[in-house]
Amino acid sequence: MNSGVVQLLVLAAVAIFLILKLKNVLGTRDGFEKPALRDDPPAARAERRGADLSVVEGGLDRDIVDHVKAGSPAADALARMKAAEPSFTVVEFLSGAKGAYEMIVMAFERGDMESIRPFLAPEVDATFTAAVEDRKAKGLTIEASFHGLREMEVTDAEYDPATRMAEVTVRFVGELSSVVRDAKGEIIDGNKEEIRRQRDVWTFSRVMGSGNPNWTLTATGE
Repeated sequence: MNSGVVQLLVLAAVAIFLILKLKNVLGTRDGFEKPALRDDPPAARAERRGADLSVVEGGLDRDIVDHVKAGSPAADALARMKAAEPSFTVVEFLSGAKGAYEMIVMAFERGDMESIRPFLAPEVDATFTAAVEDRKAKGLTIEASFHGLREMEVTDAEYDPATRMAEVTVRFVGELSSVVRDAKGEIIDGNKEEIRRQRDVWTFSRVMGSGNPNWTLTATGE
C-alpha cells in the first residue's frame, strides 16, 4: 500500500471522528425547528402562551356569528341562551327548525292539526285550526308536496334571564307544489307541476334548561 492511500485513509478516519463528535454535541434535527429565544425566559414564554390561549377562548363564537351579526342584540341573546343551557347550539336549533317547518306546513296543508298541536302555541293553533275548518266547511281539500327549503336564516333572537324564556325568529323560503280540489274532486286552483315559493317568518320559543327539549311555534308572519 503506497503512502498516498494511507494518507487518505487517515484523513477519512479523522473526518468520521469529527462528524460523530459534532453529532453528539448538536443532536439530530429533522425538519424545521423554531429556535428558542435566548433572552425569552420560561416565565415570559408561559405568560405569552396564556395570552394566546385567552385570545382563542375569548374569540367570536362561530356558531353564533355565522348566523347573526356579531355584537348585535340577537347575538347577545343567543350567547345568553348558550350560557343558560351549554348543550344548546344554533346549528342544531336550525336543523330542528328545518324539520319542524316541513312537518307543520305539510300537516296544515293536509288539515291534520292533531299531529302538530303539541308544537303550537294556543294562538297559532287557533289560527291554523280556523283556516282548516274553513276549508272543510267549503268542501275544499289540498294536495301538496314539499320540495325543500331554498333559504333559512335567523332574523332575531331574544332571551329573558328572569324567566329563562328564549325566542328565536327564523325566515323560511320553502318550495312547494299544490292543488286545491272542490267537493267533487275537481281542481280549482294550483298545479302539481308548478313549484311555488312560500315565505314565512316564524318565532319559536322555549324555556332554556327545562326538561322539555321541544320548541313551540309562538308567532307566524310573512
